[in-house]
Amino acid sequence: MNAPIMGPTAAVRGKFRLPDDALRIAVVTSKYWGPKARKFTVSFMERTPIDLQERILSHMNAWTKCGNISFELTKGTGDVRISRGPGGYWSYLGTDIQHIPKNRQTMNLEKFSMSTPESEYKRVVRHETGHTLGFPHEHMRTALVARIDPAKAYRWFLANQGWNKATVDAQVLTPLKEASIMGTPADQTSIMCYQLPSMITRDGKPITGGVDINRTDCGFCGSIYPHT
Repeated sequence: MNAPIMGPTAAVRGKFRLPDDALRIAVVTSKYWGPKARKFTVSFMERTPIDLQERILSHMNAWTKCGNISFELTKGTGDVRISRGPGGYWSYLGTDIQHIPKNRQTMNLEKFSMSTPESEYKRVVRHETGHTLGFPHEHMRTALVARIDPAKAYRWFLANQGWNKATVDAQVLTPLKEASIMGTPADQTSIMCYQLPSMITRDGKPITGGVDINRTDCGFCGSIYPHT
């Protein structure tokens, strides 16, 4: 599942939390949907104005320009079920959404509304949709984790997020097993990457993080979800 997202500034912005049953640019091979064209239905858990539904959907479909995947609204129960209730921003990863009870959301976009800035739609909705497609957090690639000083990270996340050591280990300091993923070289500007501040890195330089789908994200998506 997704964990909190860092904003385009060095500080953490928003109410970022993990779901109660949280699990601990690439795609996790066991969560990958496969290369065939995929059309996902989308529904909302709460009463949601149609203009807001369509705005969220348009940002989910930003990935459609890259790969042979698409999202469409349904009046029934969607493959992707979105809640705007408490819980921060998160999404289940790839094919895991198939195993979530139909009365529970697979994606959470707390308090998203028509007044939410367009930059947040690009940063958050497109990131969470990437998780639905099977893309894990890019900052957990081995090359980027190696840049983080654990002692500094424990202090910073405790002070700024209230995270204990175990949470920091699970969400920041444990690299993805390269054998479990397909991917490009680690990309710190990917939409799937947190921004991490310079005060927790070994070299004193921030991990810049992504604020929108970049060229590498789009190219990789197209390679694993090819247009035919």
